[in-house]
Amino acid sequence: MSMKAFIHELPKCELHVHIEGTLEPELKFELASRNGIALPFQNVAQMKASYVFHDLPSFLGLYYSGMDVLLTEQDFYDLTMRYLAKAHSQNVVYAEMFFDPQAHTSRGVSFDTVIRGIRRGQIDSEKQLGIRSQLIMCFLRDWSAEFAMATLLQSLPYKEWIVGVGLDSDEKGNPPAKFAKVFARARSEGYLLTMHCDVNQEDSVSHIWDCVNLIGVDRIDHGVNSLEDSTLCRTLTERKLALTVCPVSNSFVTDGPGTDAVGKMLELGIRVTINSDDPAYFGAYIEENLALVEANLELGPEGLAALSRNAIEASWLPRATRDKFLAQVDAHLSAYDRSGR
Repeated sequence: MSMKAFIHELPKCELHVHIEGTLEPELKFELASRNGIALPFQNVAQMKASYVFHDLPSFLGLYYSGMDVLLTEQDFYDLTMRYLAKAHSQNVVYAEMFFDPQAHTSRGVSFDTVIRGIRRGQIDSEKQLGIRSQLIMCFLRDWSAEFAMATLLQSLPYKEWIVGVGLDSDEKGNPPAKFAKVFARARSEGYLLTMHCDVNQEDSVSHIWDCVNLIGVDRIDHGVNSLEDSTLCRTLTERKLALTVCPVSNSFVTDGPGTDAVGKMLELGIRVTINSDDPAYFGAYIEENLALVEANLELGPEGLAALSRNAIEASWLPRATRDKFLAQVDAHLSAYDRSGR
């Protein structure tokens, strides 16, 4: 078995993917045609050529404008089905998907429309493909805490469909503390908690500390700058707080993929995981992200299996389900060993 085949067949768990960030250009054109929306591009190639960004704000401008084609429940259903089919083709057995309801309700699309379309896609994907998924509702941190709280209240009738809440969008000037009351209420409602701590932002390390001590998150998204503080690294290790790192997206919004940081985290015993973030914009799903890490770090099958185990352990699944997926990883590694490498 080649290393490429090993990565492809490795059972994978995706913990950091924005469902809106899986909106491929081809589907954008389909939805625009369906909804009578004129796009400023003649074809897919032109659209892809516009995906030029050098930092988080420049990416977010393109990201949010791309959502304008999502209007109906069927649109969100199709989006979800397309992503989960792609994930299944890369042997993702489970995905926790972020969604940004404020990005839709703020332009007149109802919360109910968004979540019902996504939910139907999840159910049908599990029935047809066997891929399991859960939803994490993100608040947009560059909007007000009051809007976030209103969105949290909107979610409560649907909370059986939502496993947790997160925080994303432009981090500059929008620290975790801004949303402390929102996340405290979310915790009281039974939601699990995560927050983005994007790479190389102002006050990155203090924001991560706030996530840990002030908010009390169950996981941290990105969090690469934790390596700047040895005490923080020890705390993450002791508390088994996972980091959902996205190497390919790092290379678009910073000066490189940060795979060396992944290697350091593994050495320190931090529960680092590898994910795709917004794969339609960065041209890489989880398999390509793992291949990049392997190419740069030469982890070998044991190291790749360790990353998969980290993701499974960090997932918000019942213990019995995690054990089932862990056994699949172990079986895959054993099969590789028996093949004589």
